Amino acid sequence: MKEILNQYKNTDVIRTTKSAVVITGILLLTACSAPKVSNKLDAAKLPENFDAQRKEASSETFIPLKTETFFKDPKLEELLKKAIAKNPDYLIMQERILIANSHLKVAKLALLPSLDFVADASGTHYGKYTMDGVGNFDTNFSQNITEKQKINEKLSPNYFLGAKVSWEADIWGKLSNRKKAAQQRFFASQQGMRLLQTRLLSDVADLYFKLIALDKQAAIYDNNLKTQERALDIVSAQRSVGKATELAVQQFNAQNNNIHAEASELKLSIDQTEKALLTLLGEYGGKVDRSSDFLAGHLEVLNQKISVDSIIHKRPDVSEAYFELLASNADAKSARAAFFPTVNLGGYAGFNSFSFNTFFDAGSFAWQLLGGLTAPVFNKGQIKQEFYVSNRRQEISFLQYQNAVTTAFNELSALLHRNEAYEDVLKYKLKEIDHLEIAVNVSNDLYLSGYANYLEIINAQKNKLQAELDFVDIQLRNANSQVLLYKALGGGIN
Repeated sequence: MKEILNQYKNTDVIRTTKSAVVITGILLLTACSAPKVSNKLDAAKLPENFDAQRKEASSETFIPLKTETFFKDPKLEELLKKAIAKNPDYLIMQERILIANSHLKVAKLALLPSLDFVADASGTHYGKYTMDGVGNFDTNFSQNITEKQKINEKLSPNYFLGAKVSWEADIWGKLSNRKKAAQQRFFASQQGMRLLQTRLLSDVADLYFKLIALDKQAAIYDNNLKTQERALDIVSAQRSVGKATELAVQQFNAQNNNIHAEASELKLSIDQTEKALLTLLGEYGGKVDRSSDFLAGHLEVLNQKISVDSIIHKRPDVSEAYFELLASNADAKSARAAFFPTVNLGGYAGFNSFSFNTFFDAGSFAWQLLGGLTAPVFNKGQIKQEFYVSNRRQEISFLQYQNAVTTAFNELSALLHRNEAYEDVLKYKLKEIDHLEIAVNVSNDLYLSGYANYLEIINAQKNKLQAELDFVDIQLRNANSQVLLYKALGGGIN
């Protein structure tokens, strides 16, 4: 007898072993047939420095920017803080960050078992000629049941109170990669917020500097008008004694009216620029408090030995593209895991009875353990299509990341040279204005002495006005270049 039992036991072991081998073989075959995920995650190697003529690369870590030390304008700093606190687009982005964070929390919970508390009550009337109806009828005549175990044939109740659990075993990393993708997209959304912050602050700074430039140009027009009016008085006085013609007087009048028109148009530009800046600040009307001149502080940044790698990958646009690349890579790995069999475990435990009187008896306690293995075979190519799309999206993300790195390097390299060049341009332009100032005074003296005509005075004053306006325009372009450098270096307000 023992030998027979041992034979049966050995037979069961052999069958179990064979089943395990078969299942393992199926899993291995499925794994071998699944396509591979591209692991292209690194962009082309960056140059060691921004200046091709320099042979030594800097190993120093770039000091993060602070708007208060970069721009060195307290009034601008106040506007930047106000924009961060009140700008609607920035506040909307903050809400989107919270949404991305909630997606991340959901993705994390997907790795945990699903637990549900269940309370069910139902009543069924089985037909007399159904298997359940016949079975219940026959059961009530059985000698093996007690009175409590008899079933109500007219209406058979069914009560359940307990908990059900289900869990997908993350053997192939499908769920963990989904979690990783959500996590990387959350990081990308944070970098997107940094990018929006940098663009917002840059727009505020651009408009602020434009207002300063317009104020300076308005002051130039006012001073030039005073000079023109003095010249007109001189010509008018000479006309009265016959030393000047009516043509000269009319030419000066025409030039004065032209300057008045340009000054009025300038006031309109000041009002429109101010309104645009107030819109970014989320305010209705009012005046923008501003400095009377450009305050530069960016030279401290330019004096740093900037390490290429330490700065490029800290830019929010590059960081955002990189995190999106990691997310798309995790998506592709999750899509690949769909080719493998899915293992689901579950079960329930609770009180189950067809009689409310016996519902909480110890005999009504029931439980069940479940286990299942699902392997995809034919699904109309949907899994292959999803994996193909995920892989292509990863390729797109890589190209976008590579483009972001390339753009960041070339943009910063050009701006470093541009900021240095503007210093020389402003120096030479200032000398030009000094010479033209002397030319205006000399032309007036020569005209009174009879050695110059009125056209030379008009021409000298016009050249001086244009040179002064050009000087302010170059100052504005230099300030805009500072703002671009601020963006290229990664931005930030702290």
